[in-house]
Amino acid sequence: MDPTPPHPPPVTRRQFLRDGTRVAAMTGLGGLVGVLAARSTAATTVWQIDPSKCLRCDRCATDCVLEQSAVKCVHAHAICGYCQLCTGYFVPEPSDLNTAAENQLCPTAAIKRTFVEDPYYEYVIDEKLCIGCAKCVEGCNRFGNGSLFLQIRHDRCVNCNECSIAKVCPGDAFRRVPVQHPYLLKTMSH
Repeated sequence: MDPTPPHPPPVTRRQFLRDGTRVAAMTGLGGLVGVLAARSTAATTVWQIDPSKCLRCDRCATDCVLEQSAVKCVHAHAICGYCQLCTGYFVPEPSDLNTAAENQLCPTAAIKRTFVEDPYYEYVIDEKLCIGCAKCVEGCNRFGNGSLFLQIRHDRCVNCNECSIAKVCPGDAFRRVPVQHPYLLKTMSH
């Protein structure tokens, strides 16, 4: 008995091409399945900011892949105090409690202030002007009741596979949520 195993027959050019084509097709099919799986995940979930984890760092305004961030300030009117001196609207120690630019905290004047009745004012966010800088959110959370917070607006967001803001968020506030419930709302408990 010869201890060396028999050599397989030599591979012909036809066999080599046929086997190579099969391997390439299977590799391509595996890649396609991976892409479709990633797309189905992206189609069923969207990025959102958890208001309880947001540190108001200004990264939402500067790190979005879009020219103007998809992150916007929103206002939970149900928990707003409608204060005359709104710390989300006014700079610290404003010269006067009026709508003059030097008194406004927002660099783009995205918050509109309307008199309701003495001493109440309504504050509404103009999302077209909002850049997501969180200056108003910081002021409202630091000195007010926290009715202003940031959210990703899905009519603007391109739902990147790996959100550029989420990658640099120091509070780890970005997460995927089901597309059926795309917003994490702020409540009194936050």
